[in-house]
Amino acid sequence: MIDFFSIIWIIFIIISLLPLLKQRNLQITRLKKIREIETKRNSRVIALIHRQETISLLGLPISKFINIEDSEQILRAIRLTPDEMPIDFILHTPGGLVLATEQIAHAIKSHPSKVTVFVPHYAMSGGTFIAISADEIVMDENAVLGPVDPQIGNYPAASIISVLKKKPLDKIDDETLILADISEKAMNQVSGSIYNLLKDKFDDQDKANQITRIFTKGYWTHDYPITYETLRDMGLHVSVGLIKEIYELMELYPQPPQRRPSVQYIPIPYRRDNKKP
Repeated sequence: MIDFFSIIWIIFIIISLLPLLKQRNLQITRLKKIREIETKRNSRVIALIHRQETISLLGLPISKFINIEDSEQILRAIRLTPDEMPIDFILHTPGGLVLATEQIAHAIKSHPSKVTVFVPHYAMSGGTFIAISADEIVMDENAVLGPVDPQIGNYPAASIISVLKKKPLDKIDDETLILADISEKAMNQVSGSIYNLLKDKFDDQDKANQITRIFTKGYWTHDYPITYETLRDMGLHVSVGLIKEIYELMELYPQPPQRRPSVQYIPIPYRRDNKKP
């Protein structure tokens, strides 16, 4: 006969397992949607989507960014893709580690068939680095990319270097001088990497150099949104118009619910002739 405390333990175990089961079911649904996109486009789909997710037993949200684990998984996915098969890369990220980003970008550029990056909302910093490496960028009309200028600690590398031009060396402390030296190296490294991604996309190498400077030399703040129109005017191969399945996939990466949601709406499409939802 089951006593009261055994029932309590069984309930506790079930409640503890529910988040794991829910996450497992969500993962299966995501894979089905990815397979649906692959079948529709006859391609390999790789999704790099970084959003806060509640996956722990305590329900704590975990923020994500591009890291070494991401690059290992993406490089493996690319290796498993035949040379003659296109790759569709769905990208939603605030950025991340330079090492991981450069590995991903190099692998994308080296893939023999066409690689298309889809940006449904934003791909900032390292995300932009990856997007530039693709043969084509397809964006939502309101999606944005961002500058890829290096950040040293809490400051942009370009801003640290600018101190050397505004103050005599004997008025600058040693730590700032060291940071300026590191900043110059970082800017040269990132600029060289971006140029190598762009030089084969333009017959005019001055154009590739110009775009490299715009992205890496600190003309904008690091979180400045670069729109489709700006990218098009630069001369990059970019277009708008995502298939609905990509938006449906994004819906499977929900943000953790808040007690007081700041955005609310009825989540169904409306038509102009509808009087009621």
